[in-house]
Amino acid sequence: MIKNNKQQLPLYKQICELLHREITAGHWLPGDRLPVESELAASLSVAIGTLRKALSQLEAEGMLERRQGSGTYVKRAPTSKAVYQFFHLELLQGGGVPSADTLSVEMVENCEVAQQLDLHYLETKLWCIKRLRYLNNIPVAVEQIWIDHRHCDQLSSELLHESLYMHYREEFDFWITSVEDQISCEGIPQWGAKALKITQDTLMPVVQRKSRSNKNQLEEFSRTWYLSDQCRYFARWS
Repeated sequence: MIKNNKQQLPLYKQICELLHREITAGHWLPGDRLPVESELAASLSVAIGTLRKALSQLEAEGMLERRQGSGTYVKRAPTSKAVYQFFHLELLQGGGVPSADTLSVEMVENCEVAQQLDLHYLETKLWCIKRLRYLNNIPVAVEQIWIDHRHCDQLSSELLHESLYMHYREEFDFWITSVEDQISCEGIPQWGAKALKITQDTLMPVVQRKSRSNKNQLEEFSRTWYLSDQCRYFARWS
């Protein structure tokens, strides 16, 4: 069952993202036929009309081909920029629809993070966002994100979109074009352990990320701790 609330992507868009990720993961290859619409809609717990809207968008992007009387086929692997193109966690069996709950938003001062973002002015105020991440509604990770406070005067969990990268594009007038990830292991902080219902300081993989915008500026610094028994980090190139 896919989540649907005011902070998240429209339901048809979530279906688009799921199909992007499933095809990228190789579950359906170019030339493969997707399940019939009634079966696929039932498996995703969505109305056929919602599914058809998603299929129409992917067909317009050239990823799918709908053949009259035969079905829907994968035309090519994803090349367009999906909302979650830089989200590199997937379930152990592959794929999964990403979603997130915002746990807290606060303004902080952090010289170390400010330096990571190449912010050299004296004031080092940053917006700090903590989130719980899901794949197919399964909690798999927590993330802590920092952005320059000058992007907005006020920020709250109610104002944030479920997709932060979409929020940046629509509200802050920039979009993420590239990321640099470093993966290591470290203890999870107390707030993250509580959110994932695990023991504090549990040693687990963490992804440290710097994200650069279309203006060639470092705009976001983040750390993501993920449950290796639920999901995995992946990167694919072609």
